[in-house]
Formats: sequence, C-alpha cells, structure tokens
Amino acid sequence: MKTLRDISPPLHAGSPVFPGDTAYAQQWVATITPDCPVNVGSLTLSPHTGAHADAPLHYDPSGQAIGEVDLTPYLGPCRVVHAIGMGPLVLPQHIRHALVDAPPRVLVRMYRQMPQTTFDTALPAFDPATIELLAAHGVVLVGTDSASLDPADSKTLPSHQAVRRHGLRVLENLLLDDVPEGDYELIALPLKLTTADASPVRAVLRDLT
Repeated sequence: MKTLRDISPPLHAGSPVFPGDTAYAQQWVATITPDCPVNVGSLTLSPHTGAHADAPLHYDPSGQAIGEVDLTPYLGPCRVVHAIGMGPLVLPQHIRHALVDAPPRVLVRMYRQMPQTTFDTALPAFDPATIELLAAHGVVLVGTDSASLDPADSKTLPSHQAVRRHGLRVLENLLLDDVPEGDYELIALPLKLTTADASPVRAVLRDLT
C-alpha cells in the first residue's frame, strides 16, 4: 500500500495568518441536545489560512477566481526539492540541480521546521529568476512551505508576477517538515469558490511505489 503523507498544517484558532488578515474562528450554530440531533458549526477564515492555493485573482485584478481554474495542475506527479536555510531568497542555483527531468509540479521546502504558531515576518521567499527557471523547465505548479512566494514586506510581488506571466499555479503554507527530497504524486484540490482569490486545500503526497 502506498504511503500517504499529509502536508497540510492543522487549522485552528491559533493558526498564523498574514498580519491584518482574517484569523480562523469557529462558532457553533447548533449542538446536539434532546431537541437537536446534530452539531453544526460556522467558520470564519481567510482563504489563505493554512495550506492553500492562490488564484490568479490574488495578484491580477483581471485574473481568474480560484473556482474557475483548471484542476489539472493540482493533481499528479511532483518533486519535492530542499532549499533549507537558503533564504531570504531561494536563487536558481539552489534548486537547479533538482530540475533535471522534473515533473510539472515542484514543491520547495525552505524551513527545517515550518512555523505553525506565529507568522514569520522574515519568511523565506523566491527570487523571481527562480520562478523563471521553473517555468523554463515546464513546471506548471510551484509549492512552498513558506506563507508567500515573495517577502512579507514586498509591495511589487515580483515572484507572483512571474507566476502570472507564465500562467503557473501556486500552493503555499505546505507542511514539508518530514518529507524527503524525491518524487511523489500530489493531490491538493482547491474548493470551487466562484469569487475567491484563494482556497484552502487538503494537500497530500502519495509515494509512487
């Protein structure tokens, strides 16, 4: 039986979010009592909480909402590449060695231990030249354990804009702490949110053999 690796951090009230973004909160609308047979909750959260897929709408005012994008990039062969401690920007030379015959999905692990209780304002990010290199190798989806492809204080988002130019898809906040470098099958489907700029995903990796 193939090993299934859950690469989604847990979601709860303490999950870190970008400063100023909407924190996770849950309320009970109904609870099981003699007069009520079910528990029913309501959720409030940013679609960028936890493991999530950015929509083109997130960084392009005329881009697609996440419910409109093709699901193909989020399902299929992928490669996990380690660039641990290479920040603040992962450069082309940090991952070039791992792109020979790379599948169309590449996940880059930047943290030795992904922060799960506080937002890292000094988060590691991608140099836009690295996004250009991935696109040149036929990559259609880039993922990371960081909260953003760009530095937290960036106002121009050059790596997101490189993604926009090449039509790539993005996964962020993946939990890759225990994932060795290598090839896997990725399953990380976003919800069909028709007007949203992102969607939470339950991201998993399945061993190929």
